[in-house]
Amino acid sequence: MLGENGASVSEQTESTRTSLQENIEECDTKHSAMQQEAGSQSKKQLPADMYYKYEELHSRPYITPDSEIPENLLHLSHSFGYDCGRRANLKLLDDRTLIFIAGNMLVLLDVNTKEQRYLRSCSGGGIGAITAHPGKEYFVVAEKGKQPNIIVYEYPSLRPYRILRGGTEREYSFVEFNHNGSMLASVGSAPDYTLTLWDWRQEEVMLSCKAISQEVYRVSFSPYNPGMLTTSGFGHIKFWKMANTFTGPKLQGLIGHFGKTVPTDIEGYVELPDGKVLSGTDWGNLLLWDGNTIKVEICRNDGRTCHAGTVQPFSLEDGQLMTIGFDGVVRVWDFERINTADSNSDGSRFEMEPNNELVVGRNVCLSSVVRSSLPHSFVWFAQDSNGAIWKLDLSFTNTSPDPECLFSFHAGMIQGLDVSKKSYLMATTTLDCSVKVFDFLGKRELTTRRFNQGGTALCWAPPVVNQSGGLLVTGFENGVVRLLELYNPQRLQTITGQSPEGDAELRLRQPFKPHDAAVTAVAYERNGEILATGSADCTVFFFTVGENYNPIGFIHVPGPVQALEWSPHSHSDNNLLILCQSGHVVEVRSPDPATQKPTNTFHLSELPRRSFKFKSIKSRIKREEDTARNKAIKEKKKKVKEEWLKDTKQPDAEQEEEKEEEKEELPIIYIPDPPSPLCCGFYSQPGHFWLSMGGFDSGFLYHCKFSENQDEDPEQRQDEPFSFLPVHNAEDDPICSITFSSNRQLLLCGMNSGSIRIYPLQPGDHSLTSMQAYWTLSIHDNQYGHLRHIRCSHDDLFVLTAGDDGNIFSFSLLPPEEMQQSLQRNRAKIPSPKITLGNETEDIEDPAAYSLEKAKQKLQNDQLQQEVELKVSEKQKNLSELQKKFKKVLNNNQNLPEHIRLKPEELQLDQRCYKQAERLKAQRVMEVRKHLAWEQERCSIALKKLQDWFRDSLGGKMVTVVAIQTSHRVSTYHLPELAELSARVRHRSTTREPAGDRDAAVDCRKVRAQTAKGSSKIDEEEVLRHPVIRTAKIKLGDRQEERLRKAAEKAEQARAKIEKKKQEWAQIYAEKPSEDYEDPKDVEAIREAKENIGDYIGVKHRRVNAEMKREELISLEENMHEKQSEVNRRIVALRDSKLGLVSWLHTRAQRLEKVQQRLAVHLRRPPPILPNMLPEEVPEEKLRCSHSTLERYRSLREQRFKDLEQEGAASLLEQLEKEMEEEKKEEEQRSDEKETPRLSVSSVTNEGSELSELEEELQKEEEIRLLHEQNTLLEEMETAVCQFDAELLLLCRQKLHLDWRLKLADLRLVTLFQEMLLLKQFQRREGGLHEKLNTCITEENSITSKLEECNEQLEMKRRDIAKLQEREKALTAAFQASLGENNKYEEFLTKVFKKKIKRVKMKEQTGNEEEDSDGDSEEDDDWDDDYDSEEGGAAVNDSICPEGCEPELFENTLQLRERRLDLEELLTEEKKSAEALKKESDSLAKKEKSVKSSRAALEDDLDLINREKLQKISELDVVVPLRLHQIEYVVNGSVPSDLSEALVLDKSELDRLKGRIQQLQGEKLYQRDLHRQARQQHTKLIHDRRSMAATIQTLEQQCNELMRTKFGRLVDLEALQMLSGNRRLEELKQEKLLKEAAYAKEIKQWDAKVEEARQALMEVTTCNTEHLRSATSLNEQKKDLQVKLSTSQKKMGRQQFQDYRRRTDQEAIQNLQDLVIRQSHQAEALRREIHLLSCKGGHMLPPDHTRLPPLSPLRTHIGSINTGK
Repeated sequence: MLGENGASVSEQTESTRTSLQENIEECDTKHSAMQQEAGSQSKKQLPADMYYKYEELHSRPYITPDSEIPENLLHLSHSFGYDCGRRANLKLLDDRTLIFIAGNMLVLLDVNTKEQRYLRSCSGGGIGAITAHPGKEYFVVAEKGKQPNIIVYEYPSLRPYRILRGGTEREYSFVEFNHNGSMLASVGSAPDYTLTLWDWRQEEVMLSCKAISQEVYRVSFSPYNPGMLTTSGFGHIKFWKMANTFTGPKLQGLIGHFGKTVPTDIEGYVELPDGKVLSGTDWGNLLLWDGNTIKVEICRNDGRTCHAGTVQPFSLEDGQLMTIGFDGVVRVWDFERINTADSNSDGSRFEMEPNNELVVGRNVCLSSVVRSSLPHSFVWFAQDSNGAIWKLDLSFTNTSPDPECLFSFHAGMIQGLDVSKKSYLMATTTLDCSVKVFDFLGKRELTTRRFNQGGTALCWAPPVVNQSGGLLVTGFENGVVRLLELYNPQRLQTITGQSPEGDAELRLRQPFKPHDAAVTAVAYERNGEILATGSADCTVFFFTVGENYNPIGFIHVPGPVQALEWSPHSHSDNNLLILCQSGHVVEVRSPDPATQKPTNTFHLSELPRRSFKFKSIKSRIKREEDTARNKAIKEKKKKVKEEWLKDTKQPDAEQEEEKEEEKEELPIIYIPDPPSPLCCGFYSQPGHFWLSMGGFDSGFLYHCKFSENQDEDPEQRQDEPFSFLPVHNAEDDPICSITFSSNRQLLLCGMNSGSIRIYPLQPGDHSLTSMQAYWTLSIHDNQYGHLRHIRCSHDDLFVLTAGDDGNIFSFSLLPPEEMQQSLQRNRAKIPSPKITLGNETEDIEDPAAYSLEKAKQKLQNDQLQQEVELKVSEKQKNLSELQKKFKKVLNNNQNLPEHIRLKPEELQLDQRCYKQAERLKAQRVMEVRKHLAWEQERCSIALKKLQDWFRDSLGGKMVTVVAIQTSHRVSTYHLPELAELSARVRHRSTTREPAGDRDAAVDCRKVRAQTAKGSSKIDEEEVLRHPVIRTAKIKLGDRQEERLRKAAEKAEQARAKIEKKKQEWAQIYAEKPSEDYEDPKDVEAIREAKENIGDYIGVKHRRVNAEMKREELISLEENMHEKQSEVNRRIVALRDSKLGLVSWLHTRAQRLEKVQQRLAVHLRRPPPILPNMLPEEVPEEKLRCSHSTLERYRSLREQRFKDLEQEGAASLLEQLEKEMEEEKKEEEQRSDEKETPRLSVSSVTNEGSELSELEEELQKEEEIRLLHEQNTLLEEMETAVCQFDAELLLLCRQKLHLDWRLKLADLRLVTLFQEMLLLKQFQRREGGLHEKLNTCITEENSITSKLEECNEQLEMKRRDIAKLQEREKALTAAFQASLGENNKYEEFLTKVFKKKIKRVKMKEQTGNEEEDSDGDSEEDDDWDDDYDSEEGGAAVNDSICPEGCEPELFENTLQLRERRLDLEELLTEEKKSAEALKKESDSLAKKEKSVKSSRAALEDDLDLINREKLQKISELDVVVPLRLHQIEYVVNGSVPSDLSEALVLDKSELDRLKGRIQQLQGEKLYQRDLHRQARQQHTKLIHDRRSMAATIQTLEQQCNELMRTKFGRLVDLEALQMLSGNRRLEELKQEKLLKEAAYAKEIKQWDAKVEEARQALMEVTTCNTEHLRSATSLNEQKKDLQVKLSTSQKKMGRQQFQDYRRRTDQEAIQNLQDLVIRQSHQAEALRREIHLLSCKGGHMLPPDHTRLPPLSPLRTHIGSINTGK
């Protein structure tokens, strides 16, 4: 509805908003220009003196273009209403000016002068919220509409100061300033619910976010913490904080959790200084919020609520907290107690009482308050939701004035409005039970009259009815119509001399009640002779008009009456047009009171009438428009094609295209169901009328007429309008009300959107052809202010409107200046009172009063009843007189002598009459016997059953216990003996799986596992026996031995640590799920969901069969029998207690009798009536017969047989019982007679003589004691009787409750029996499937046990094979360790170790086995030969140890070879066994798979049968007893007789399912959050895994680089850590040290020799140097000689010299090449030595091993080179 209204408003005021947008754009342009002029800063500041123009902003009326309708057609004159139901619709600007919202207007009301000023909505869509600045310098108007704005006005200039844009989409629901007024908070309504914080002076949004997905009622800043806000609304409260984040400031909200408290709408709250918040509730208590949880709920003492209804805290000052409530009370509470409140141990409530309270008034509902702007003022102005504005003084002093009601308005929708036909008076009524009269010219309210019911219709009587113009006809919601007479009480002073107050009063002239439901319309006939009233009870009543209104009659119409209109004077016939809300229109002829015949009812069944039922044609209109539009488009396209074809000259193509064209499908005709409601209508011509429809059919005015054929049922009629008129921009905005000006030149329409629309018309235009141009303006609220009432004043100078928003506006057609000049002398004339004004007529105040029709029917019924009673009494009187006469005649006849006495036959007048009467009597007796035959048979059978029942044991007899003082009684149940449980057939279906084979298999596997653990074919210690260690040639020192021991211990610890880590890693990797791992629970849940999706939830129901159902039935019967037996035992115990009580009472009565014998007669209190045991209380007494009783019965029987043989035994029993009762009475009388003489003994003795004073005193003392004893006995007896009666009443109520439960159990038994019969039909099919299933289960268990056993054996074999392989590797490692480093016999010993030889088995074998072994040995020999041949050498002789090889090492090699061969044989056998087990396991797995598939198929069949059984069971009818208030299946306002289509559902289950929907929604959101978190976590884990993998790779690279740097290659760190002390290495080290010492000594000797040789060399070198010098000088001389010689022999010696130089160079080159070769050989030798030293002993060098010193470079033979030159 909100969206529709919003859409209609936007369409209707499209042009208005267009112009408004242009105005705002102009202002924005000016605004941006002003900003550009301010400066070129990055963030421009708005100047403080910048204002907008109100004339350019406010919304204007829309006028049809080129219509010449003036824009100022209507001028707002006054607002008489107040939208008191709107939240916070009262603000204070100064000490005398109030503002509130009235539709599209903002009203500024002066409290003192009551003058009003107005501001129109700028958007035309209405106003959402208002607020005032804390400094009262500005006020804010937050609007409604599409993208509404917030406009800040300056006060008192009322100039627009700032415009805030873009805060919400449709509507603002609340706005509020912060404490210092620097910021503004706004909250939007649906659909965005945006919370926005504004820097309003700069028109900028500071922060914005979505508040919540529900309606928000209020937002406010904390006055103590500027960064805190609070919002509240529908079922929530939310706490906000302005926080600074790394992305900037943001709003962070925290929703309040109600916890165990019922969620409530929160209308108001107060922020406390310490951050807590105190809020109200719907039920009247206060909630103290600490954080986002409720700390405590505050209520009054004894659990009373703080207020009755909704409560709102509104002020905190001076340690006092004030609250208001819908109960009209203001209460003051102690703030300290509230702030420190804590819940008690019983719950979360804190009880306290208010310090003060102020009751504003009766029928007051306070919804908001504002404080006076004067400093230190205690005056507050309060908004009353019941239509008032109050002034309150909350100082709570003795001198405080009482609350003052400043203004009073209507509350709620305006139900009726009409104007006087003679003066400027207007009357209105609403559901607030009031009728108000206004002077709209003087802009004041004249008088108000209140009633017990709300008003629903109003009509001002025309002058033809009342010349004074003071008669009002008002209809009320209970069907009463009241005639109210308006008069001026001031003029009574001249008549009566009284001086009343006020200018006008309403006097009740006549009330009557023609209807049983609300009166919706009243109308006077055109001549003023008849009044018609219509009601929601689908009736129209007619009255004659006069001094007293007399009823004529009523008619029924097809639907609730919407409006009534009499035909105008222009029509020849005087008819009434009745418009019904259901779309029916009825026209009836005006009834003639003179021709109406008196009847028993007011119903006018013969009144001529015509009916019309509207049938929708809107879809057909749209269809025709679409057809015409498509046709025009086709014609246009066809013309274009023709022109194109003419140009291209292709006529054939045109024909082909025409053939290809297909006929387009037209839209279907839509008829709304239910039909559209009828809004209003009026006559056009006789028999013709216009209708305005709502809903789907809105947007048109339909011209209709009554058809000629009126024979059809009005409910089944379907009449279409014969014409229609489209209404512009009214597709979703129907016309709600229509009226004409007095000259019918203006058509005024009230729209659903709250706007007024005026059409100028031509005179006499009944067909409304001139209804084209119009003028429209939004007046009332666009969402809920539907304009249902619009009237023109008697002189057409004023237009008055009233809407559903409670607002009433008056408009003038003339400007205010001209209106004031033309009407300055006119005033509203109030009629004068009548001279004969008497006492006011008594009103109809009883809500259950009869209507006129019901009263007449009741009167007729009462009269008929009186007539019938009168006739019956007369006939009875005559009959009694005749009976007396006849008895007198009979007596006289008896007194006559016998011979003249008349016989009875002679007294009969006619024998035939007597015979006829006898025949009729016999016939009736036969009919009665026929009717009672079944009852007679039933009673006889019941008697037989009762007799049989009384013959049963005591437990089968019915015992009835009767109360003593009351009429309550309780009886036992009749319990038949239950059959022995062992005799019942109980076959329990054994569905357990056979477990014998499986248990046996498990035991067998356990034995085998234990045997396998204890057995081992080869001892590991024996295989890994320590190899033979050669005799050490070098003895190690103690330090070396200690170092070896410590190294071995360290290696062992490292090995243990590494093994532990390996085990931990193995466990971790074993627990690590695979990449495609899925949780089994999730897999099962997904599988179940896939199986059951689209169907019901596949709950695994327990399979039921007939035997189980029989057991359930027997169990229920036993339970019922047990409950009944328990009650019977309690009743019998109560009967026994009554027996004891009766005996005790008789004893006490005897004691009381003795006491009263000694008391005076006047002191005796009447004794209580002693109870006796009734026969039904002791039924067993009837069966207890003494011998004398039996003898008496026998004698009576014999005597009776003698007298009357035809009598039965029943009469004998009765006679016997009578005689026994008479004997008991005689015995009681005799016992009483025995005790009677004792009663007067003491009295006689006391009366005979005078007593002394002492005797008198003793007698008084005795009398006092006896009186006390008498009272005590009576009280004890009365107490005992009351206690017994109370116990019986309690037991009676418990038995009634059990009866109710037993009846339900009986119904359950019937259902179980039907289910058992149904299950028996499936028993045979299900039994066969169960047998097959048990066979499959047995076979599956056997196969599964065998498969598990086989898998266990295979796993054991695999573990044995792995162990053997590890032993083989260990054996090979032991052999390699025994060889040592650089063993020259390594190759030979390896061949010996790996050689395969023929082995002789020790077991006894058959011949075949020997042949096989021979074949195997031959194969082994062949393999050995192949091995030897592969080695490429001669055959290895392993019988002789080669020379140089240690015998111990050779022998150890042979032993290790034997062990290796043993391990290989064992490994071959284990592999063969494992292969056989693998094949067997595969075959068993296939068998198990097939058996499982068979079992699954059988189980599916059983599930299908079980589902079919459950479906059949669910189709059974089950009896469910219900009370009437539990049935909510209503059709047409009543409970149907057939409830087969109804659904029986537990209300708690329905509530649980509704709650479950919310839970599922919450779970869905929770699962979405979990999914989102899981995805985020998954993404994070993937990212972490990648980063961790990269980190691991980087660390591995660093580790490898460090190992290469430290060790020169990659090494096994674990092997390095487990490296123990190597004795061989230590020996080599020791040997190296010894050799190093010897070599050092030898080197020292050689150094001495080298030194000597160096000295000799030095001497030789010195000598050679001298020789060289001499040789040099000789060479120089030789050179000079050769130069001389060369000059002479130049040509001859050149060739020889060149040859010499070439030969010298070649020798030098050869020497250099030899030097390079020698150096490369030395480098290679050094590399080998380095490698050898690094790999010495087969182990890595320890980290602290020192490097060898670098080799000195080789010397170059320079001398030879030089010599060579």
